[in-house]
Amino acid sequence: MDIYVRQGDSLWYYSQLYGINIQLIIDSNRGIQPNQLSAGQRIRIPGFIEQNYQIRHGDSFWGIAQSRNLSLDALLLANPNINPNRLQIGQTIRVPLRITWRLVQGKQHYDFSRMMSDIGRLQSVYPFLRLSGIGNSVLGNRLSEILIGDGDKRVHYNASFHANEWITTPILMTFLNDYCLSLTNSNSIRGLSTFPLYSQTMLSLVPMVNPDGVSLVMNGPPENETWRKRVMELNRGSTDFSGWKANIRGVDLNDQFPARWELEKARNPGKPGPRDYGGEHPLSEPEAIAMADLTRRRDFARVIAFHTQGEVIYWGFENLEPPESEILVNEFSRVSGYQAVKTIESYAGYKDWFIQDWRRPGFTVELGTGTNPLPLTQFDEIYEETLGIFLAGLYM
Repeated sequence: MDIYVRQGDSLWYYSQLYGINIQLIIDSNRGIQPNQLSAGQRIRIPGFIEQNYQIRHGDSFWGIAQSRNLSLDALLLANPNINPNRLQIGQTIRVPLRITWRLVQGKQHYDFSRMMSDIGRLQSVYPFLRLSGIGNSVLGNRLSEILIGDGDKRVHYNASFHANEWITTPILMTFLNDYCLSLTNSNSIRGLSTFPLYSQTMLSLVPMVNPDGVSLVMNGPPENETWRKRVMELNRGSTDFSGWKANIRGVDLNDQFPARWELEKARNPGKPGPRDYGGEHPLSEPEAIAMADLTRRRDFARVIAFHTQGEVIYWGFENLEPPESEILVNEFSRVSGYQAVKTIESYAGYKDWFIQDWRRPGFTVELGTGTNPLPLTQFDEIYEETLGIFLAGLYM
């Protein structure tokens, strides 16, 4: 919601008026000097939208404000050009409305276009979110990173490395929405106050690493005839892409990282296909390159890659992980009920490479149970299991 500065106003006053932490207001108005506001300057208030309201007989600003649990001045600020003493029946005013519900409806088929729409809606209501492109997929779809918080501890979560594991994306987006709701309504999540997490942590989210593959699984082959023919050939002529994990070129993005890549290549298919082909060389695919570049640039303290399925948390690689990893994974296991497994015979994954090159905690969390893609009937249960991991990744 936008308001416009009056003479003598301050961000502190706005934080009291709307019940929003002042740091969230500051972070929603980057580029503005908080102590040098000027009359007429636009200020964005997070967690609110404006609704139109038509004046009826007997209405007053005071009564309207009282009925909506607003201060009179909050209503005046939203209507700077209206004289509250000369209201007319049928006149339209703007009424601030605090958002107390989820904007993200994750329990549905959730493809790239739906995700981008939700990201836009979240950023509109919660302008303290920062959005940037980290690269593009093979088909030119934007790979988005969302940042929330400015703390010194840099944490990263990602989802949908694998196409038919797309349910991880709406799970991650739902957590982001709940985190924003908690911050702007001063509510706890599972008894945990979230503003200290926001203050101490910079959380980086890449909610869909493999948008082309997700679209293939959910919507079928691309309209472009060349790509349509190619993916149909790779899928042995079948129009059922439910078993497809790879990107649109048939390269498994989580077998793309230079962490004993040669061992993974030797045990997996030698040519492109729906799953497990690691490419001609490490980091051959634009999606994997984008993730590697982001990770080097941000210098994360820890990373968690969300996959499906198995209710397992993998946390080791070649005994290169630090002692902190075991402490973290034990907490993740406690709050989720998932089993902690140190290593399996698997290489070249994103968390493997992170552990190898940074010697910091990296995790692969396998959500839910069954056959991918997991059914949406598991969504609520998976979210409740994973919520503790999301939170523990920030507070520990």
